Amino acid sequence: MAMSRAARLAPVVEMAESVEKKAAQRVGHFQGQVNLSHAKLAELEKFRSGYQEQWMTHGSRGVSGQWLMNYQRFLNQLETAVAQQHKSLAWHQGNLNSARVVWQKAYARVEGLRKLVLRYAEEARRLEDRREQRLLDELSQRLPQREQY
Repeated sequence: MAMSRAARLAPVVEMAESVEKKAAQRVGHFQGQVNLSHAKLAELEKFRSGYQEQWMTHGSRGVSGQWLMNYQRFLNQLETAVAQQHKSLAWHQGNLNSARVVWQKAYARVEGLRKLVLRYAEEARRLEDRREQRLLDELSQRLPQREQY
């Protein structure tokens, strides 16, 4: 009977493993999104830094008012893009954190079910061992006792 309990749990374990696998895939997907967002942010910040160095180079030689206005306008757009990318990175990081929590819960459920199945199987093995021992004891008592001379 105990072994049938372990066998009945097999589909439940399979379903839980499937849920855990999908949750792990989502974690991987969101980790990729975080990495991509982080790379875009680094690229924007590098570009901004290079553009600011242009100011140092051109500014020391003197610039026209038109050049300065264009520079300021573009730098403001670049700052806006960097700020938006920071928000995007934070959003993707939040998704990753949420996906990790879901995966951890799914993983814990799978591990709990596996332990339960192992416990049921061990219980069934012990019951079977006791049944065999009782059977052997019973058979040994039925055998005619031989007297030793």
